[in-house]
Amino acid sequence: MTSLPTTVEDPGGTGNEPASSAAAPTTPLTGPAHSRPRRAAMAAAAGTAIEYYEFGVYSYLAVIIGPHFFPGDDPTAALLATLAVFGSAFLMRPLGGIVLGRLGDRVGRKPVLILTVVGMGSATAAVGLLPTAETIGVAAPVALLLVRLAQGFFAGGEVTGSATYLAEAAPHGKRGFFGSFTPVGVALGGGTAALVAGVTTTVLDERQLDAYGWRIPFLLSLPLIALALIARNRLEDSETFLAKKSEKATAKAPLTEVLTEHRAAVLKVTLLAIGSNCGYWVGLIFMNIYLTTDLGYSKSSTFWIMGGISLFVACLMPVCGGLSDRWGRKRLITVGFAGYAVLVVPAMLVMGLGSFPLAVAAMVVLALPMPIVQSVTYPTYAEMFPTRVRYTGLSFSFNIGTIIGGGLSPYLATWLIATTGDLLAPGYLLMAASVMALLTLRTVRESSRTELL
Repeated sequence: MTSLPTTVEDPGGTGNEPASSAAAPTTPLTGPAHSRPRRAAMAAAAGTAIEYYEFGVYSYLAVIIGPHFFPGDDPTAALLATLAVFGSAFLMRPLGGIVLGRLGDRVGRKPVLILTVVGMGSATAAVGLLPTAETIGVAAPVALLLVRLAQGFFAGGEVTGSATYLAEAAPHGKRGFFGSFTPVGVALGGGTAALVAGVTTTVLDERQLDAYGWRIPFLLSLPLIALALIARNRLEDSETFLAKKSEKATAKAPLTEVLTEHRAAVLKVTLLAIGSNCGYWVGLIFMNIYLTTDLGYSKSSTFWIMGGISLFVACLMPVCGGLSDRWGRKRLITVGFAGYAVLVVPAMLVMGLGSFPLAVAAMVVLALPMPIVQSVTYPTYAEMFPTRVRYTGLSFSFNIGTIIGGGLSPYLATWLIATTGDLLAPGYLLMAASVMALLTLRTVRESSRTELL
C-alpha cells in the first residue's frame, strides 16, 4: 500500500502569489505528515457520529417518548408533536452555522469542532435527564424544546465544519475519499442509534422501557463525547487555513461576503442539501416510523435492521468517495439521486406486502443510493466556496437545506399519510426532492480535479 504524500500543495492561493507565500504554516505541526489526513478523517467521523447518533435516537424513539411529553388519547397527535419538536432543532441550525462558521473562518477550524462536539453531546445527555409531563406538566415539552434548540445550534457547525476541515486536510486528488468520512460519521451515528434502540427495546420490557429505559440511549452520549474529544484534541488546524491566516487573508465579515459574492454557490448547495437530507431522513430514518407505526412490524426487529443497513452504508462510503476522485463528482451524484427517484415507490410497495424479510430486502435496495449521494456531496459542497469563507458559506447554505430536507420531511411525511391516507406519500416526497437535486446538479461544475481556492 503506497503511503500518502508527505507534502500538501497549497490550494488556498489565487495563483498570483509567490510560490513560497503559503509554503510554511504559522505554527509547527506535529506527527508524520502522511498520518494527518487519516487522523483528520477519524476525528471528523467521530464528531459527526455524535450529531447523528442524537438525531437518530430521537427519531427512533419518537413513538416511545411522545406520550411522556405530549400525553393524550391520540397517539398520532403525540407523534406529530414529538416530530415537530424534532424539527425545531433544525430551525436553529442556520443560526449556529452563522455564529460557529464565523468563528471557524476567523479563529480556526479545530477550536470550533471541539466546541460543537461538547455542546451537542451535553444537550443530548440532558434529554435523558428531563422530567416528563406527568411530573412537571406543560413545562416538560417546553424543556424538551429548549434542549432541542441547543442541540440544533451546535449541530449547525458540526457536520459542515467536518466537511470543511477534511476538504482542506486531504491530499491533492483524494478529497473525495477523505471527504467521505464526514458522512461515514453520519451513517455510524445513525446506525449506532438504531442498534442502541434495538438493544434497549429487546432487553427491557414495555413497563421498564416506559419507566426509565427510553432515557438510557440519550445518556450514552456522554462516553461518546469523551472519545470524540480525544480524537479532535490531536488535530492541527488545516495548513490551507493557516496559510490564509498568516497572509491576513481571512474574511472580516464572512456571512456578508458569502451573501454578496457567492450567492450562486449558496443556492446550489441549499438545493442539493434538500435532496441529500430528504434521502437520509425519509429514505432511512422515517422508514423506521413507516415500518413500525404504519405497517405494524416489530420495533426491536426494525431497529436492528436499520442499524445493520446504516453500518453497511458506512462501509460503502469511502469506496464511493474514492471513485468520485477518479470518475468525477457529478457522474456519481447523478446516479445516486436517480436511484432514489426510481427505487423509493417500488421499495415501499414491497414493504407493504406484509412479509418482514421482503421489507428488509426492500430497505436494503432503497439504501443503495445513500452511500453515493452522502459521500460525494459533502466534498462537493466544500469545493464550491473559497477557504476564507468556506466554513460560513457551507454552514449557512447546507443548514437551510437541512431545515427543509431534514427537519420538515419526517413531520411532513407523517402528516401526508395521516391526511391523504396514502402510505406512498413519503415516497413521492423523496422523488420530488431527488428530481430537484438532479436539475440543480446540471448547473454545478465538476470539481474533483480542481484546486481549492
